[in-house]
Amino acid sequence: MSFRKHVDQRLDGKEKAYEVNQLMKEKRSEDLQAWEQVFDKSTLMVIYDFLNNGVIDEIHGVVKEGKEARIYWGKDKKGNELAVKIYLTITSEFHKGMMPYIEHDPRFKRLKHDTRSLMFAWAQKEFKNLELAAWAKVRVPKPIVVKNNVLVMEFIGKNGVAAPSLKEKQPKYPAKTYDAIMTYLQRLYCKAGLVHGDLSEYNIMTLKGRPVLFDMAQAVLLAHPMADTLLRRDLINLNKYFNRLEVEVPPIEETYRRVTKVA
Repeated sequence: MSFRKHVDQRLDGKEKAYEVNQLMKEKRSEDLQAWEQVFDKSTLMVIYDFLNNGVIDEIHGVVKEGKEARIYWGKDKKGNELAVKIYLTITSEFHKGMMPYIEHDPRFKRLKHDTRSLMFAWAQKEFKNLELAAWAKVRVPKPIVVKNNVLVMEFIGKNGVAAPSLKEKQPKYPAKTYDAIMTYLQRLYCKAGLVHGDLSEYNIMTLKGRPVLFDMAQAVLLAHPMADTLLRRDLINLNKYFNRLEVEVPPIEETYRRVTKVA
């Protein structure tokens, strides 16, 4: 079955959109099964809205795949590159894993615990956390819009090639990169009132020599009962990584005081 016929069968009447049919025009027919797992009718209509509103002009291939989401490379009408993150239907395992990060968040007090509501809330949570981080001058992908399970943000990379993570490519100046990340964590804590909660070399990119923090959905507010534990875990992960690169990292308690400005 061609991609066009596949889309036509899923969108009826007025819901048929030329733009949606063109979205993945480079898609091969053998990719359709994997595509269908992501682009259900509800998700297609969100993308259709974004096309009509001018948020998105085109979408191309997957640049990152994970258990809970896939990220597609796109562009707006001005040619600016976008990352379109689509959260998948969550598994029971991920459902249990996400609850400790979201159930104590006052921003989601009236959250229903069904799968779809949790997935939508998780996308909203990442968007709100990115907004707070960007406001605090922490280098993160700039959030643009979120609706249901679709989050559109700045693409960190060039020409559809994502910037490498620290795991994929060691920084040219490790000590300088470490210091920049510590500054970001301090701003995240003291200005944005957030703790990343899952920081490691896997979710820090480097673009033009500067670190960029991403995967912010699990970040928690300081009032969260796990905030202190998560912060210490972040610091331990970072110190381990940069210690392997022969950076003279301070003891955890010293980095903790630096981030939290505890006297």
